[in-house]
Amino acid sequence: MRFSRFSLVGGLCAILSNGLVIALVRYGFTSTAASLLVFGPVLLMGYALHTVFTFSTRPSLLSLVRYTLAMAANLPIWVAALYLLCDVLRVSIAVAAPTTTVLMFIWNYISARWAFLPNVRVALTSLRPDVGRQA
Repeated sequence: MRFSRFSLVGGLCAILSNGLVIALVRYGFTSTAASLLVFGPVLLMGYALHTVFTFSTRPSLLSLVRYTLAMAANLPIWVAALYLLCDVLRVSIAVAAPTTTVLMFIWNYISARWAFLPNVRVALTSLRPDVGRQA
């Protein structure tokens, strides 16, 4: 259930991000400048939606900082991929932006879980049966 909610919020953020980047590039911005301009608004929208809808947690400064760090780690990869696809390989921004988004989806899911559920490893280990446990 959480993965489907993450996918929905991630999809909305991706559509917003891709649409804005594509529009800004078409208005003369470089893909790097467009990505930097779009980062803040999409970050805040994603944080708000993931807090309330995906992970059902209360907003906190710690989770915002962790989410920002996780998404900021994305930014250089995103910019490098767009540079490679658009500027080096001459792929259209309308193809490059969605392609880059798809390639980064798994990283986003893992890093968002880290941001909102910092004790997820503890929760997962509690689900494993104890090996060698006496009855």
